[in-house]
Amino acid sequence: MKYISTRGNAPELSFEEAMLTGLARDGGLYVPETIPTLSREEIAALAGKSYEEAAFTVMRPFVGDAFSDEEFKGIIARAYANFRHEARAPLVQLAPNHYLLELFHGPTLAFKDFAMQLIGQLFQFSLARRNERVTIVGATSGDTGSAAIEAFRGLDNVDVFILFPHGRVSPIQRKQMTTPTDSNVHALALDGDFDDCQARLKDMFNDFEFRDGVKLAGVNSINWARVLAQVVYYFTSAVSLGAPDRKVSFTVPTGNFGDIFAGYIAKKMGLPIERLVIATNQNDILHRTMESGAYTKEGVTPSISPSMDIQVSSNFERALFDAYGRDGGAVAQLMEELKDGAFAISQGAMETLRDHFASGRASEEETTATIAGAFTSCGEVLCPHSAVGVKVANAYLGDVPMVTLATAHPAKFPDAVETAMGARPALPPHMADMMDKDERVTRVPNDLGALETLIKERIAQR
Repeated sequence: MKYISTRGNAPELSFEEAMLTGLARDGGLYVPETIPTLSREEIAALAGKSYEEAAFTVMRPFVGDAFSDEEFKGIIARAYANFRHEARAPLVQLAPNHYLLELFHGPTLAFKDFAMQLIGQLFQFSLARRNERVTIVGATSGDTGSAAIEAFRGLDNVDVFILFPHGRVSPIQRKQMTTPTDSNVHALALDGDFDDCQARLKDMFNDFEFRDGVKLAGVNSINWARVLAQVVYYFTSAVSLGAPDRKVSFTVPTGNFGDIFAGYIAKKMGLPIERLVIATNQNDILHRTMESGAYTKEGVTPSISPSMDIQVSSNFERALFDAYGRDGGAVAQLMEELKDGAFAISQGAMETLRDHFASGRASEEETTATIAGAFTSCGEVLCPHSAVGVKVANAYLGDVPMVTLATAHPAKFPDAVETAMGARPALPPHMADMMDKDERVTRVPNDLGALETLIKERIAQR
């Protein structure tokens, strides 16, 4: 299995090399050269299997000879050992033919744990075997950072630096990043929004002297292994609802497009997905793009669903790569145009995108009303991101079962939930003292040179 860049001008890599590299040296994102498929019989055989067994079946074709079967099974088992639900990703029913996929039973109460716990184990195994050390730098709008810190804290072969937008994450999200005491993890509050964090991260990867000097690696959803891990729960939930003999649709609250792109990969692998619905909040660049064919940045407006407050959706580049017939030059040209704030998608590429994706948007008022409505109608407490998904999904309900991804535990966004339903959601008992813990955080300017200097100084102190 080989991996190629979406911009067509970087060396082909193995799974392990692509995982440890993150962003390609031409600025592109790695994708598999070909997408392996599962037969109807193989998909049907997932019924009744544990999540770990299903994960092995779904992901094994993508890893090539990077790990033996037993090594990979051990990595998967360790990745999900600390989840607090035996099903890992349980389904609950909201209404006739509408289901919620609870993805918040991991260590940091967010869907990012499914990918990050796996990638932490993958990195640890690979680096120990190679006797290497890397520096991980990540950008987060809230949940990625805490999931990364939880996955890599205390590991011998990794230093972790997480950039998050100062004042633009929830208090719980911030505390999850700033309270760990392990010396190899560092929370950096950047003056700017998430797009600024993501831009500085990409700048570091494109500064090859710095990148090579600190052995930079990435665990944002630009890392293919992150996307791969998220493919699994599309299969487990669809099989629970009758796949492959029954089609299933999914609605995905998304900002950076990684989670819904995982659904696209599941569909390409043979999972009978009827529709993939992109759900956006008021920062609705993806919905506007699907309607107009023009990807135009308009600035970020803070919302009650802050993890979706994004205007540069990195993983959309992977979808564009396929929509343009895997023409890396065409994608590189679009990304160059984006530096000026916008690009237009060709008619043919838009037709391809619309063949796979639909979209919708939820305002702040609609999100709040959806939280209240779900609690009244079925007793389900939604985080604001999950509520965006449920609101958008309601417009697409029909004969085909709809699964909306619940991306975070409601207690991570207590103010928004309390405003909507009049009661404050409690943190799980194992996190009850989170808000009382001391914080370790460094506020940093939106300046590449200052960030690189700080990172090199911190590494030198280890």
